[in-house]
Amino acid sequence: MRTLHIALAAALAIALARGQETRQDRGKRVADEALTALGGQAFLHMEDRIVTGRAYSFYSDKISGLSVATIYTRYTVPAPGKLGLRERQVFGRKQDEAFVLFTDQGGWDVNFHGARPMTDDVYNNFKESTERSILYIFRQRLNEKDLSFYWEGSDIFQNEPVQIVDITDATGFTVTVSFNQVTKLPVRQTYRRRNPIYKDFDTEVTVYTKYRTVDGIVWPYDIHRERNGDKVFELYADSVQMNKDLKDDLFTLPGKIKILPKGQ
Repeated sequence: MRTLHIALAAALAIALARGQETRQDRGKRVADEALTALGGQAFLHMEDRIVTGRAYSFYSDKISGLSVATIYTRYTVPAPGKLGLRERQVFGRKQDEAFVLFTDQGGWDVNFHGARPMTDDVYNNFKESTERSILYIFRQRLNEKDLSFYWEGSDIFQNEPVQIVDITDATGFTVTVSFNQVTKLPVRQTYRRRNPIYKDFDTEVTVYTKYRTVDGIVWPYDIHRERNGDKVFELYADSVQMNKDLKDDLFTLPGKIKILPKGQ
């Protein structure tokens, strides 16, 4: 009985403490629980990643391209205004004939003709979508000054209870993330971005599913993106490898490659 009384008292103390939480405190607690569920220190010390699977791109909600995909990612020390990772995306089975390369200096579309620098719009779209990803925020941005968390309430997503948290950075940009109340993992995020052509706002949504544990890190094998309700990208991973000591040359243009005029 004494043990039961102690357990009940502890549960009551936790409930009372949570009852006194501010929305900021609760938002930060939900985010902390999510980081722990993703692997905690193992997630924070993830150095690189190789994802292989099937990638689909869409136009007007119809498939415009599909391919076997291998995506190599390596995290770097983030500098102000710079992307804190390098990424090589290979679509198809031949690793060296054609690939897309993103670094903190820019992006290139590489094939047998040479390396064509990406337009500013294409590169900035990749940079922004990466920096707004909750998985990138947890890995690279938690130490940013004035990064805030605000609990917005509870809801149901795909028949599962979720807690919703607004994450806002020093510039005032907000990403709204839904965390599964049972697993604590992020399952959906959304944000608004200004359309560079029409100058209105697009709503970007990403859904994360089929989490699996790889070397102590919990990672989503299926990632689905929408813009204004239309599908734009889906990735279904068959394999995810972590911390494979990826080398610089994988994320560097070949020394003698021809640099083509910038994309139009």
